[in-house]
Amino acid sequence: MTFSNTLLLTACIAVAAKSAAWGWQLRSRNAGLVDAIWAWTLGFLALVYAGFGTADPQLRLVLALMGGVWGLRLGWHLWRRNYRQPEDWRYARFRADWGMHADRNMFWFFQFQNLFTLMLSAAAFAPVAFRPDLPTAAAFGAAIAIWVLAVVGEAVADLQMARFRADPMNSGRVCRRGLWRYSRHPNYFFECLHWLAYVPLAWGAPWGWISLAAPAVMAFLLMRLSGVPLLEAEMIQRKRGYADYVRTTNALIPWPPRHG
Repeated sequence: MTFSNTLLLTACIAVAAKSAAWGWQLRSRNAGLVDAIWAWTLGFLALVYAGFGTADPQLRLVLALMGGVWGLRLGWHLWRRNYRQPEDWRYARFRADWGMHADRNMFWFFQFQNLFTLMLSAAAFAPVAFRPDLPTAAAFGAAIAIWVLAVVGEAVADLQMARFRADPMNSGRVCRRGLWRYSRHPNYFFECLHWLAYVPLAWGAPWGWISLAAPAVMAFLLMRLSGVPLLEAEMIQRKRGYADYVRTTNALIPWPPRHG
């Protein structure tokens, strides 16, 4: 299949997935479940690019495993966190602000998210899936090393936060344990790192440099658009000591905390 046809197919899949997510939230009144569907959709798009690409089967298999396992793990984590729980405060705020137009606006908001879904998948997966030659052994090694570090690191950060929240004694407190001592958002750091893992596989291919856009887009989303700005504005109001946490701890890249 050509790249343009594959891109059209991925767009149709993304629209269908978000439409299904919208239908689900109509019944559940929990729009936060779209986060899991976002991760699963991106993981599935990696399989689509791998299945319909023209690169060497060995390279496409690596792409399918990297994207598919990442999406499966993250989607399952987000689903467990949100299923049968109160609606994520961000979506609950949107619902309250939009009032009688909430369902309509939520549909178009979900579809707007697809712009970034398609940007990420096309930038990270397409240059690999349609590469005319194989990357070097060193590039394979670098990609797999980055991917393992990213996926394991994000899983550890998610587990540490889940255990912290599960303890009633920590209600209203700021998590400074494990990776969260060194970064306010270590899960976001490893998420950005994950998208960097596809760069070595794409580098040197025609248009391979576009793969650099994937970690850049994810960093923009998390640090400037929908992640940190909204989350930290709410956390500073809700959690005592969070302002000091912001002052002493890096936002993204893990680093020893500042003192004084």
